[in-house]
Amino acid sequence: MSSVTLDRLPGEQAVLEKAGSENFPVALRLLAPSERENLMAVYGYARLVDDVGDELEGTTSDRLAALDLVESELDRAFAGTAAHPVFRRLAATITGCRLDRQPLADLITANRLDQTRTRYETFDELVDYCRFSANPVGRLVLAVFGQGGPEQDELSDLVCTALQLVEHFQDVGEDAGRGRVYMPGEDLARFSVPLDLLADGVPPADVPASFRRLMAFEVSRARSMLKAGSRLVGILTNRRAALAIAGFAGGGLAQLAAIERAGYDVLSSEVKASHAAVARAAIVLLAGRPLRSRGDTGLRAST
Repeated sequence: MSSVTLDRLPGEQAVLEKAGSENFPVALRLLAPSERENLMAVYGYARLVDDVGDELEGTTSDRLAALDLVESELDRAFAGTAAHPVFRRLAATITGCRLDRQPLADLITANRLDQTRTRYETFDELVDYCRFSANPVGRLVLAVFGQGGPEQDELSDLVCTALQLVEHFQDVGEDAGRGRVYMPGEDLARFSVPLDLLADGVPPADVPASFRRLMAFEVSRARSMLKAGSRLVGILTNRRAALAIAGFAGGGLAQLAAIERAGYDVLSSEVKASHAAVARAAIVLLAGRPLRSRGDTGLRAST
């Protein structure tokens, strides 16, 4: 039985720096300090769980043991006795925002799945994986702003699943290099894309048309899902929450547009949307938000 102690887990500074660079679009800089602090607690935790599942040195047994330790430390965070600084930070947010345990535990489940499952044959299987790997983050973000409910949660799940798909599409080569393929097997077969192409790092001139057609199909599907879920921006009763969700969804839409502009080539080089493109996409989403006179928390209080 592998033994893993807290000192093997990623440190607080590294986790928060990575979480901040990955999860904080430009729009979120406009939020109140307390909101940013609570979001960082959630993102820091999510980043730590992912780093344990993806990067912890050792065997699969070591990583599974570390994830068990993470879950034990999560329980201590709910009890107010956590030792790791990331979990102590999270404990304050758990109390202040009344977070549920389930979405936090679901993120651990996703990383346990990653230790034993490396491929998804159908799109439905991949979407089901996103139920654990991505959707919990959206529900936690809503809870930070005191939002949530059947319709809001459903739309948030659409946004988060789409964002997870976008991440998988832009990192298809990197993931394949680690032995993980999130591109549905049925789609690879449909477009006649060989599995070994994904990790080959082919030069731009050698990226086959079949792969570009596959990516065009996946981009279109993710965009439709993201646009459907973006209706969440218009129904949230908290404007700062709407700002945050617009930032996330806008980032996804901008990234899909960047992949499209790159000719759907994510194999030969990194494709990344600019901050300006993300901001423009977020503004478009916010522009369609109806004005509310009551029950809508304004941005003025956060400035």
